[in-house]
Amino acid sequence: MGKAICHWARRATLIAALLLPGVARADQADAIRFDVILHGIKAGELRIDGQIEGARYAAQGVMETTGLAAALRKIRYTATAQGAARETRFTPARYTETAERGNGTRRDFEIRYRAGTPVSVASNPPRTPKDRDVDPAKQGGTIDPLTALYAVLRDVAPDRACQLDVKMFDGARRSQVQLSAPRPKGKGVTCAGEYRRLEGFSAREMAEKSRFPFTLTYAPTEDGRLRVVEISTETILGKGHLKRR
Repeated sequence: MGKAICHWARRATLIAALLLPGVARADQADAIRFDVILHGIKAGELRIDGQIEGARYAAQGVMETTGLAAALRKIRYTATAQGAARETRFTPARYTETAERGNGTRRDFEIRYRAGTPVSVASNPPRTPKDRDVDPAKQGGTIDPLTALYAVLRDVAPDRACQLDVKMFDGARRSQVQLSAPRPKGKGVTCAGEYRRLEGFSAREMAEKSRFPFTLTYAPTEDGRLRVVEISTETILGKGHLKRR
């Protein structure tokens, strides 16, 4: 969703994750469903199922175009991620992604980590490296796109709202997402957010736009937590929204 939603922003989506060490206090399961809206028209769907059990997490996600957008350009991304969860910090161990397009092409992609640092990046069919690609060995502490999405879209305690400053690595590029400035909105909370391209992007992409502000809105749940219900951003394609179903 715009570039505020980076990796899947090109795929019409958003990103983010959380920091700070600690031990997971309780198991959690989330069924996350969003409509992707561009120019007021539904263009796709985002679905994530995530689980936290003890000090481990796993997530499965699907992002695909729908309706008229699918008729014009059918795209479907499926992904999985797993690793360690420590309250507000996620450390991936493995990330997989499959991209399928309406013309029958398919690409399988995987990142493996050791102690939070990518140690293997593989693509089938192979991707031609670019001089601007960032070095995976220097991306310790970054997270993958699906882990980022799950971390930011899962339900959180009120005192964790708008606490975000994370770096993300998608296999070739490095970016940053920040959330700040919590403000009450009715019974919920809004956050000021920004997605920023850092390294690995082309000169054209950086000149086009390197910073993308967005707004994230939480609403209260019945159990006293907060749930993301909408993300709004200006994309290179115009006004975009993620709206919870």
